[in-house]
Amino acid sequence: MVGAPLPVPPAFPAPSVPAVPFPRRPLAPGGARECLRWYECVLGWPTAPGAPVRLRTGVRFDVLEVPAEAGHAALDRFGSAAHGPGFPVAVHGERMLLLVAAGSAEEMPGLLEWLDWGSLPLGLTAVGAGGVIDAPLPVGSASTGPPPRPPGRDGLRGAAVWLRPPEPGCEVEASLPTLSAMGGTGTAPDLARLVHTLATQCHRIRLAPSSPFARPSRATR
Repeated sequence: MVGAPLPVPPAFPAPSVPAVPFPRRPLAPGGARECLRWYECVLGWPTAPGAPVRLRTGVRFDVLEVPAEAGHAALDRFGSAAHGPGFPVAVHGERMLLLVAAGSAEEMPGLLEWLDWGSLPLGLTAVGAGGVIDAPLPVGSASTGPPPRPPGRDGLRGAAVWLRPPEPGCEVEASLPTLSAMGGTGTAPDLARLVHTLATQCHRIRLAPSSPFARPSRATR
């Protein structure tokens, strides 16, 4: 019919939008390519292909992973020297990553047994030869590297960030905790002392009443 109104299309519900946006992984200036360049060209660290940028372990260093709370407590036990220039440390969500000498991961089972920690679940793991970790993202320029400390103890949500970054131009291996130099080199503790301190703090947190791994008391059994 001439002049009849056009039919109105049915209304469809608007797509739901999440109330909280998904966390975004921050990129270094220039994106992932600049991040990759910083590790390969500035630091000379081997990386794994693909995205996100990942670092190969067991070549220049191994990594100890612990609950972040235990890691911070352990670093505090070593005093101000542990927070100054020394071995690199990063945080990734609720985990802390501590760089140690290459080959340390293979020593961990025997070392934990020797320190009488071998039979306890500590949440302490080691990543060595053949492993990879997400590369903590440098948020400074490629020439200066990341800042000395991320904002707050939790770092940037959703990304690994440096708590204590590696220093370009420095021989990282010389500063890493190792069993070959009891007493440590520079400001880094020896590996046995570091692992014992980390294990102690992991165990303390595990036994805390607020810990989900804490054993129930007799009164609640």
